[in-house]
Amino acid sequence: MLNNDALAQLKGLKDQIEAQKEHTDATVKGTQNRYGFAVVDDGREIFIPPDEMLKVLPGDRVRICIRPATAPKGKNGGKGGNKEGQTVADIEKLIDSPLGRFVGKVVNKGKAVFVDPDVPNLSRWLFIPPHARNGVKPGDRVECAVLRHPITDGKPSAKVLTRLGDDSTPGIENSYSALRAGVQPNWHENIANNLVEHTTRSSPLTEPDRTDLTHLAFVSIDAARTQDIDDAVYAEVTNEGWTLFVAVADPTAYLGDFAGIEQELAQRGTSVYFHGDMIPMLPEAISRGLCALAEEQARPALVCKIAVSDEGKVGDYEFFKAIIRSKAKLSYAAVDRYVRGNSDELIAWSNPLEALVQAYRALRRAREDNELVMEDRREYRWHLNDDKQIDHIEVGEKLASQHLVEECMVAANRCAAHFLAMADAQGPFVVHGGFRKDRIKEAREFLEKYYPSLVDAPIETLAGYQQVIKALATSDNPLPLRSMINRLLTRAEFSRTPAEHMGMSLEAYTNFTSPLRKNLDFLVHRQIKAVLEGKEANHVTDDLLKKTSQAIARSRDASLTAERWLAANYLTKLAAQDSRRFTGMICYITSSGFNVRLHDTGIEGFVDLRKDPEKFSFDKWTASLTSTTRRFELEQEVDVEFAGALEKEGWQAQLTLAEGCGIKPLKT
Repeated sequence: MLNNDALAQLKGLKDQIEAQKEHTDATVKGTQNRYGFAVVDDGREIFIPPDEMLKVLPGDRVRICIRPATAPKGKNGGKGGNKEGQTVADIEKLIDSPLGRFVGKVVNKGKAVFVDPDVPNLSRWLFIPPHARNGVKPGDRVECAVLRHPITDGKPSAKVLTRLGDDSTPGIENSYSALRAGVQPNWHENIANNLVEHTTRSSPLTEPDRTDLTHLAFVSIDAARTQDIDDAVYAEVTNEGWTLFVAVADPTAYLGDFAGIEQELAQRGTSVYFHGDMIPMLPEAISRGLCALAEEQARPALVCKIAVSDEGKVGDYEFFKAIIRSKAKLSYAAVDRYVRGNSDELIAWSNPLEALVQAYRALRRAREDNELVMEDRREYRWHLNDDKQIDHIEVGEKLASQHLVEECMVAANRCAAHFLAMADAQGPFVVHGGFRKDRIKEAREFLEKYYPSLVDAPIETLAGYQQVIKALATSDNPLPLRSMINRLLTRAEFSRTPAEHMGMSLEAYTNFTSPLRKNLDFLVHRQIKAVLEGKEANHVTDDLLKKTSQAIARSRDASLTAERWLAANYLTKLAAQDSRRFTGMICYITSSGFNVRLHDTGIEGFVDLRKDPEKFSFDKWTASLTSTTRRFELEQEVDVEFAGALEKEGWQAQLTLAEGCGIKPLKT
């Protein structure tokens, strides 16, 4: 038996060990391996061993006990796991589990049925009990919900909510990707009917403060199949240049006072466009029917009337509510042929079209000379077959008619931003800060290395940023300097206060011209109309802008995933036809590898050089990866082969280098 001294020593040791423990709340972070991490509110990441990780799901909010590790290095975590002496988290209690609905693929193991969840960093199957299978079979794509959390015994289960189909189901790429990204689904019939019924209580065409412009020859210019027509344009020649009218559909005339419309549209953010399908932001009866600026239909509109000088400068403008009647729906293709002088099919529209074309050319020249215009990229038009798979891809350039519409919309958008700024309205604005604040020093080092005459340019200012970007775009340096500096730039974001849009070299900018398809534009309309009516422009909050931005990100994720999936199917088909080798250009490069954009299709894939037998060193100053025998750099042409797609990473196409690719005399 132990004597009192020994017992006291043991008790003291136990108390000492207990004192070293810490109890706190944390969020579970999964990994591609069996272990995970508990992210504490103060930013610490505490290792969760595999046995403890079985009790939780990624994103869970849990109570943990942090204790010193007792296992030797690698015993619990293996490669990338816990290190010797590292603290370890034991799961004590589940506080909240936010994983609700998710998508995945049905798999079998013996007679048991599981779902392989398509959830980031959740690398385990969930059992589907017999009563919760809803008739699914292996290979089915499904929407599920967690039926039983693993906190008690490490054995989670799920139930099938919806069978979406298998990989042969036409359109499965779109429907699955939308649910995967958490995109709001098509409008429920009852809610859509409520909105449509609400529109019957408004009669904007009889409002006395609307200007009747039905005598003007407005036309819409859009894709041939477009039905949710947001805008129509008209121009007249003046002594000083032109008067440009941009008429925009006015859904706020019907829905502005609908209870809860702000939150509903913020959750949707935008219409979501897929190849062969779309999810409308507003019910189609409104976006394609009641409010669309359809041909020969009287419609309420919010109009921006702009004076454009002979030099293409945007002068005086005004906003007002109006009634218009579009005289024609013209296709991009037909207008492009007219602009280029290759067709007489629109001869009946020569007078109004000619004024529009002249105004467009002046506006374009002025922007190219005095502001920043995004460079055109080669366009790729996908043609789908009856199974909603890619039949072929057509290569083309951006049409002059698309530039025409773009210049009219940019002119109206910048006027809308100026109007809201002058009225001290609470936005919304689209702002772009140019160089990231934490990369200013690196940007100056870049300029010192490649363009020393600009090293002292005030790159934090509108003029300085414009000077740098224009100089790099026209540099005779053999390296693609303009593309190389993109990694130092920030992204555009929404704001309630006006600020510069560096990317366009404008003092203020917003989006006004697509209220049927974009919530930001819907909000801009409400704000402009509030100012016109002498009311407080208070329809925008930070919360609405945050939710709208998040919804747009979800929509972008859904569209990109579906597009990559279709592209992977198409490359798989080409590879089966012995078209395995493709030529493309390196369009993005990191220390791990590079993205290649294929010339014939525009499809992008990733070459992972971490798997290459040779070791490559990355040079951020030359945007290159170099080994002892090979070198790869931005905008270099390479030959690659398709090696499949990573489904759990959004169907990112994986490419391998063709034999001999990159072997050449190395540059110094």
